[in-house]
Amino acid sequence: MPPEMVGEVLSEAFTHWAPANDIEVTLEANPTSVEAGKLSAFRDAGINRVSMGLQALNDADLRRLGRQHSAQEGKSAFELAQRVFDRVSFDLIYARQFQTLEAWRSELQEALSMQAGHLSLYQLTIEDGTVFGRMHQQGLLRGLPTDDLGADFWDLTQELCEAGGLPAYEVSNHARPGQESRHNLVYWNYGDYAGVGPGAHGRLSIGGARYATAAPKDPAAWLKQALSLHVDDSPVHLRRDEQSTEFLLMGLRLREGISASRFASIAGHPLSEAAVTELVELGMIEVNGDQVRTTKSGRPLLNAVLRKLILAMPGE
Repeated sequence: MPPEMVGEVLSEAFTHWAPANDIEVTLEANPTSVEAGKLSAFRDAGINRVSMGLQALNDADLRRLGRQHSAQEGKSAFELAQRVFDRVSFDLIYARQFQTLEAWRSELQEALSMQAGHLSLYQLTIEDGTVFGRMHQQGLLRGLPTDDLGADFWDLTQELCEAGGLPAYEVSNHARPGQESRHNLVYWNYGDYAGVGPGAHGRLSIGGARYATAAPKDPAAWLKQALSLHVDDSPVHLRRDEQSTEFLLMGLRLREGISASRFASIAGHPLSEAAVTELVELGMIEVNGDQVRTTKSGRPLLNAVLRKLILAMPGE
């Protein structure tokens, strides 16, 4: 997307919503598509934060992940972005094929030395319906870590980032204080957001009700609708039980956890006292006044925590 179009999109958005004085406007950039003049033009168009998909800092793993850039291209692009923007983040994937803990330790230490204010660190997961999913079914993804080794990768990641001044504020996201991604915090705090573009999802509160939207995934189909000035983003009214489940799924990803009273307001009933007590006794969550959050040992077992709380909800 050329910088001029970014400027036009922002200008149009600001005719519908009044921007905050300290608005955060993030651009996701691929290292292969970055060059100095373009970054400066993006800044002039209104971008003030950049997130880069580096994914790995060595060429062999980048090839395995299907990335088009080299490790050096990624590092150079990041350094370039740092000279143009005050806030730059990048992504890495760990627990990759044949990766050892010591290799990840070295790679993450290098990442921390690059002085990013924000890092998104995702453990490799194999999803059905993806290229990696099909390869896995065909036995073509050798060298993946065991569950125990995957847990060791998680522990090492938390340890190094804490020591490096970028603690996890969310399961997969680490930041220096004040550098947290604001748009991500909207999702995790179950706020409102408008999804615009092919495959975009949104959550909007209108007239006291909450709606989910989902635009067509196919870019050509979305564009045809957009040019006709009507995109069918299929607004769906969310029931209270659906909202409360989403609230738990998103909010418990945050280190600070959720407000129990807000959950009760959304759900129409409090969290299950029995489920909360059991999880507290197991050392997986802690309750401090109105706040409910996972503990250090509970965070990597978040799916189990969520399952227990959701299954204990009335009607589930």
